[in-house]
Amino acid sequence: MRIGDLATRTGVSVRSLRYYEEQGLLTSTRSPSGQRHYTEHEIARVTFIQRLYAAGLSSRTIAELLPCVDSPSEQNTDAAWDRMMRERDRITEHLEELTRARDALDRLIEINRAHRARLAEAGFHGL
Repeated sequence: MRIGDLATRTGVSVRSLRYYEEQGLLTSTRSPSGQRHYTEHEIARVTFIQRLYAAGLSSRTIAELLPCVDSPSEQNTDAAWDRMMRERDRITEHLEELTRARDALDRLIEINRAHRARLAEAGFHGL
């Protein structure tokens, strides 16, 4: 199938598919005129890549994980495990930072509510 067909079937833009190829995440064969051609296998691969991006992984990290998918071996599996654990730790740290930011915002919201309530009690209704 051609790149436009793959884009349609996966819901991914042609531009993104070209980027995936540039990053070594996706491969195609080329016709004599230079058009990219993909197999049905690439549909699942693009979907997998999209899931990894949605999880917050970079193209570099995805490229490090793909050998485990493409050529499962003890070495590739161990390397992927280590990388996934580092990514999980990074995401956990990010979640903790987001939680702290949300908690700080909640405190500011409560301070704002209390301030607005005091103003309303004092007769300032323009709020």
